[in-house]
Amino acid sequence: MSGAIEFLEPRADVIERRKTIIEDLADFLPPDALIHEPRRLVPFETDGFISYRRLPLAVVLPRNTAEVAAVMKYCHRYGVPVVPRGAGTSLSGGAIPQEDAVVLCLSAMSRILDLDYANRTATVEAGVTNLAISDAAGPEGYFYAPDPSSQLACTIGGNIGMNSGGAHCLKYGVTTNNLLGVRMVLVDGTVIDVGGKALDAPGLDLLGLICGSEGQLGIVTEATVRLIAKPEGARPVLFGFDTSEEAGACVADIIGSGIVPVAIEFMDKPAIDICEAFAQAGYPLDVAALLIVEVEGSEDDMDAMLKSIVEIARRHGVKVVRECQSAMEAAAIWKGRKSAFGATGRVADYICMDGTVPLSQLPYVLKRTAEIIDSYGLRVANVFHAGDGNMHPLILYNANDPQDAAKAEAAGMDILRLCVDAGGCLTGEHGVGIEKRDLMRHQYTEVDLRQQMAVRAAFDAQWLLNPSKVFPLEGRDA
Repeated sequence: MSGAIEFLEPRADVIERRKTIIEDLADFLPPDALIHEPRRLVPFETDGFISYRRLPLAVVLPRNTAEVAAVMKYCHRYGVPVVPRGAGTSLSGGAIPQEDAVVLCLSAMSRILDLDYANRTATVEAGVTNLAISDAAGPEGYFYAPDPSSQLACTIGGNIGMNSGGAHCLKYGVTTNNLLGVRMVLVDGTVIDVGGKALDAPGLDLLGLICGSEGQLGIVTEATVRLIAKPEGARPVLFGFDTSEEAGACVADIIGSGIVPVAIEFMDKPAIDICEAFAQAGYPLDVAALLIVEVEGSEDDMDAMLKSIVEIARRHGVKVVRECQSAMEAAAIWKGRKSAFGATGRVADYICMDGTVPLSQLPYVLKRTAEIIDSYGLRVANVFHAGDGNMHPLILYNANDPQDAAKAEAAGMDILRLCVDAGGCLTGEHGVGIEKRDLMRHQYTEVDLRQQMAVRAAFDAQWLLNPSKVFPLEGRDA
């Protein structure tokens, strides 16, 4: 990358006290819960946004809420910044540390504490992987709806921090729509419980504030989430088009008709070729754009919905309509889609954008995205959650070429500005992190930003939690 993104200046006093801080932490943490040797810190220097790296002061791996609280109390007392981390799958640099920060990694807190089928809830520790909840509840006929492509690895704590979504968020919503309660450790070590198993809670909606706050308000150690009964049946269908604009217009008309499929996913020609080569999912290779539309319910319900969707697709010149004929074929279709990021990484380095636009703007934004990428002499593979307008253009570049990297970063910023100007926003599920931080002024006025920062400072007056993230550094009350 170009190196344009800045971090807060490391606190010299904290750096000077590094040895003392490590010794103090060792006094109340077990030996295997503290990492400080430079070689062992390397895996924590970055996350899924690999263009930027910083070695932290130390890493702690607490095993329970009490240990998290002890670490937070100590760091607050001595002014030590703390960067929360789950599985490190953040694509916006949300877990990249600073040299004066302790990384608080929750991966060791991976227990499923309670599966309550009567109330349709699961209570889990923050280090539980997204998919593990569905795997645990599946034998009883339930699942956890949000399904990011990284669900095999990403954790619930990280999902809450970024308000993650996934392919099926069109019908079931993103994390905030499936989160009922959290246990959270505040910056001074105080432990609070917000929400619970009830469908609603009195008072201010602090849960809505916490979800999507990117680790700036506290450390979530436990979460209670909704479990949903598995549908009677589900059927994905492939729709191939000659242009991306036709596919985008078809999506807008499907949603505009009042039909709500469980998922509508988009791939353009480069993405189709990459995913098919990797997963051999049976995608048509003679089309320029592909939609994966999944419906669920009884056989009669699915037939009726698909009949209407096919009629809409034909009005937009659909070239291929291919219905899934078996569970194995359905699994292959979704394997291809969920492997998109990893499969693309085998072909080239890439930056993954995360802007969201109104559905009516999809054809225009897809066209302008292609023009922006062409103007920089780069390539792009588009694969995204079309049903809610959450764009994921993967900008391909050579990470070993500084000029190529700078062009990729600039193109990405232009695409995000395009999304905002089209009536959308900077992020749908990946968060702001450091990646989009300097574009927050394109989305918000100074008054808007000051109000948001005032709320953040109410939880953390010293700005010790996840510093350098979300808000522009210039003008910040640090």
